[in-house]
Amino acid sequence: MVLNFLWIAFFLIAFIVALIRLFMGDTEVFKNLMDGVFESANTGVQISIGLIGIMALFLGFMNVGEKAGAIRFLSRIVGPFFNKLFPELPKNHPAMGHMMMNFSANLLGLDNAATPFGLKSMESLQEVNPQKDTASNSQIMFMVLHASGLTIIPVAIIAQRAILKSNNPTEIFIPAIICTFTATMVAICVTAIWQKFNRKQWTTIIIVGAIGAVILGGLGFYLRYYLSNESATAFSKIISNGLIMLFFIIMILGGVWKKVHVYDAFIEGAKQGFEVAVKIIPYLVGMLVAISVLRNCGVFTYMVDGLRYIVESMGFDSKWVEAMPTALMRPFSGSGSRAMMIDAMAVHGADSFIGRLSCLFQGSADTTFYIVALYFGSVGIKKTRYAIPASLIADLAGIITAIFLAYNWPWS
Repeated sequence: MVLNFLWIAFFLIAFIVALIRLFMGDTEVFKNLMDGVFESANTGVQISIGLIGIMALFLGFMNVGEKAGAIRFLSRIVGPFFNKLFPELPKNHPAMGHMMMNFSANLLGLDNAATPFGLKSMESLQEVNPQKDTASNSQIMFMVLHASGLTIIPVAIIAQRAILKSNNPTEIFIPAIICTFTATMVAICVTAIWQKFNRKQWTTIIIVGAIGAVILGGLGFYLRYYLSNESATAFSKIISNGLIMLFFIIMILGGVWKKVHVYDAFIEGAKQGFEVAVKIIPYLVGMLVAISVLRNCGVFTYMVDGLRYIVESMGFDSKWVEAMPTALMRPFSGSGSRAMMIDAMAVHGADSFIGRLSCLFQGSADTTFYIVALYFGSVGIKKTRYAIPASLIADLAGIITAIFLAYNWPWS
């Protein structure tokens, strides 16, 4: 229902803003809108086609792991915690293992691996969903956690900072970890309030949050202060790519150990990649087209100008508003927000206040609307309930944290 209203609103807002711009003399506005519409429709199909290979690869190895019992083994390990966050799931359900692999891939910034794991997780959660067209509590919790964008190795952002001649590309490590961790904890808490968690569940959340803060903070501190820029970047690449290869090897060896015909199991799982990729095409095209008209009509420019006016009229420093295009674009488009971040660094400098803040915005959240369309669309869910509001509240928490750190962090 929420997604339906948002989709309609995107088009109506874009049309009204385009009419205003036409009245003000912009005769190219509707051409730009339609060019963006056709380009986005094509992009949606290209993304889906591009997913076929990645989906086939990872679903193939995951099928090997399932037949070898690796997924259920992982489910038993994370079960005590996940049973509190996902009380609807049966004990040691395979979805727990799938979700754990998805979260692990997200932590390492491995988008190509996270998507297949995430889609498989949603499929597993759908198996125990009594209302097939409505998102269950477990699916919403999973989606909100995924959309909060928790990551400890923002490789792509660091690479862009290095390309744009930052004196210290890795200096955003710890601030980015703090931002994304804050967004994730807010996502959990907001969803827990909606789902009326009991005292034991809240105790688990607090304990895990404290442990996570210590581990992530310690790793970020080590990467930031004990490794050079080159060493930190090399470390990130080794960990990111090495763990994926290790995953492949573990699945193969597990299959051999359990006497699974590994190659046949891989082919059987890989066939699902094509089916899933084709199924999500209409959902992706619909959402990307709606986002395109909203972006190309210029509404974000008006929002930033309005926000600047409000902040300055209240007597506050409005310097941070210059980086807001990245934050506003992030829930809608990963490539769009990345372009905004790069533009901010190119114009103001990679080590400027605005350049750093744009990087924090990029790393503090994920593409909420894209994820909703992709994940819920893959299992045919039409009623997303409070998934979008909860995700956007988490995004807002990440934005506020990023602004606070940009002003108060001891930058080099």
